[in-house]
Amino acid sequence: MDQTRYSPVEMIERLIAFDTTSSKSNLALIDFAEAHLKAHGATTRRTCNAEGTKANLFATLGPARPGGVVLSGHTDVVPVEGQAWSSDPFRVTARNGRLYGRGTADMKSFLAVALALAPEMAARELAVPIHLALSYDEEVGCFGAPGLIADMAAHVPAPSVVIVGEPTMMKIATAHKGCYVYHTTVTGKEAHSAQPHLGANAIMAAADMVHLIAALQNEAQAAAPHDSPFDPPYATFNVGHITGGTAHNIIPNRCDFTWQIRPLPGDPVAEWLQRLDDHARTTVLPTLRAGAPEAAIDTRPLASVPAFRASLDGAAVALVRHLTGANATTTVSFGTEAGFFQDAGFETVVCGPGSIDQAHQPDEFIDLAQVNACVAFVRRLIEWAANRA
Repeated sequence: MDQTRYSPVEMIERLIAFDTTSSKSNLALIDFAEAHLKAHGATTRRTCNAEGTKANLFATLGPARPGGVVLSGHTDVVPVEGQAWSSDPFRVTARNGRLYGRGTADMKSFLAVALALAPEMAARELAVPIHLALSYDEEVGCFGAPGLIADMAAHVPAPSVVIVGEPTMMKIATAHKGCYVYHTTVTGKEAHSAQPHLGANAIMAAADMVHLIAALQNEAQAAAPHDSPFDPPYATFNVGHITGGTAHNIIPNRCDFTWQIRPLPGDPVAEWLQRLDDHARTTVLPTLRAGAPEAAIDTRPLASVPAFRASLDGAAVALVRHLTGANATTTVSFGTEAGFFQDAGFETVVCGPGSIDQAHQPDEFIDLAQVNACVAFVRRLIEWAANRA
């Protein structure tokens, strides 16, 4: 067997076998993908995290000229701990026309199809290049994509289209919500619970902040446009984790909570953040500092994934309509690196195999019919790139 050639299913099996849970390194997968692509004539570039433990890979098949197409996807997956899997999550199991394994839907199958068809790309005399962009740490905040995009913009002839292959059932997704994650620390002062005037209750202050976050959620829901294509049709806020205090009879001196905003494209995120900051500074802190001059409220961002909205008349939507034969478009509520590409000036669209309903679930799977649809899609892209004037 030629070890540089794999069927799409064989390539899915290879990629799933790499445990690239976001808390771990993805370098073994990147090494494999880079060697495979170089064996078929691709030129490659890497960008790494500060520690050198994770890498993005950008590869080009075809001529070094503008006007190419980027197939973009992330290499990391979410954890499997605590989930009831029926089979080894890092070994593909085929059952009833489905491939089971962590990352089959989200989103190694898209990358596997692109990698498996690299020999077909190399065999054609492409008029414009096809690029593959493999990033790290999308699941925990799209931390890899910005560096990859900056390097691409600085060193690669500008592509005309970026296709992000997140699972959309091969439908054309032209918009998605953003995701901004924050951690807030409230510092107060301990005292006996019978003498609250001698302390500063960090949990109560945090609760005041959380109350405003809930109020912002209610405002966003009430103001939801009647024709919003999103589900739900408004920005969502969530306080997902909160800790603080030591005992019921001690005024707590610290409370931490982690929270997020998932805005629609165009939502006033900066305005919401300013309202929270103003409330903390003018209302919550003065109360805290009455009992503890050293009291503080500190909020720091953990992840910032911009919302995305494609131009319906743009090159990306036009190309993917041509490749899929579909005219209809859709929106998704989950975030992707599409907003980063768009903010960098690239025409972008989201379209990939599988269903987001299976993502992050035990017994995650993709239907073989979706894999086959993606194979046909990429082959039509190869034909398009070969015949481009």
